[in-house]
Amino acid sequence: METLVKLVPLPRDLAVYLVIDLVLALLLLVIMKWLAGAFRKSSVADELGVKDNFAFGISIAGGMLSLCIVLGSVVGRHVGQGLESAASGMISFGLIGILLVQFGRFAHDKLVLNQVDTRALIADRSVSIALVDAASLIASAIILRSMVLWVDGSDINAMIAISTGFTVVLVILLVMTRIYEVRYARDNQNDSFQGALQKGQLALAVEHAGNLLGTALIVASARHLLNYHPDGYVSNVTGWIIVSVVLSLALYIMVNGSKKVILWGLDYRQEVDKQHNVGVACLELCLAVGIALIVNGILEFLS
Repeated sequence: METLVKLVPLPRDLAVYLVIDLVLALLLLVIMKWLAGAFRKSSVADELGVKDNFAFGISIAGGMLSLCIVLGSVVGRHVGQGLESAASGMISFGLIGILLVQFGRFAHDKLVLNQVDTRALIADRSVSIALVDAASLIASAIILRSMVLWVDGSDINAMIAISTGFTVVLVILLVMTRIYEVRYARDNQNDSFQGALQKGQLALAVEHAGNLLGTALIVASARHLLNYHPDGYVSNVTGWIIVSVVLSLALYIMVNGSKKVILWGLDYRQEVDKQHNVGVACLELCLAVGIALIVNGILEFLS
């Protein structure tokens, strides 16, 4: 058998750590679900099973996936350091992840999509708003995961670096959304980007979801360019913000250039903005995410 399958040597107690991480992750997901329905008049079960609110389901799924992405950077981090250390590390990082994800959703609603009542529209079954909401949560989690992998250990300095580093998430989502709003207003007789999402413009929501995910993926690659300093609280945050803004703008330029080449002969702006062509929007989503993944892979290889 050994001649057919060459396995990497695994710790004997790996199964125990795996069970602990999975049980705690499931507990944290239950907490996430409870928080999702805590501030609503009806329960999650009623929204999904009785009212068949697809938008609510998309939003909840985005929140749960975002937490799983953050937890994915924590599991296995404490293997060999003792079961108590593994459990406490998983719980502490998980709770911080939940708090930051929930805070990120609140900040995105109040600062980024400040002209839209996200919660009310999702309750009113707005799939376009739910897609953007889920994408913003997943984008936030992708950047947070990169920061968790970037810091060393699980001490207070690492916690501070991750918590304060969440400023990067808000700055990037805010800056890039405002850029897309300016572009949309310029190409649509000064029409409102957020107003179009509020009206249920699904193609625009798909395109913007791709922009958010692509931006998050390329920002996540900043960890390959920055050195972590445990006590350099200010330099850690400013370094992430500066590098992230540069990478995000570079992605914006590359994606727009690739659209002109790959979608040559197609007025993709007209297709998405005016004709609500979801197919073209999906192509734009793939370009944003794909180019970000390529750049991420190059920077990871160079580091």
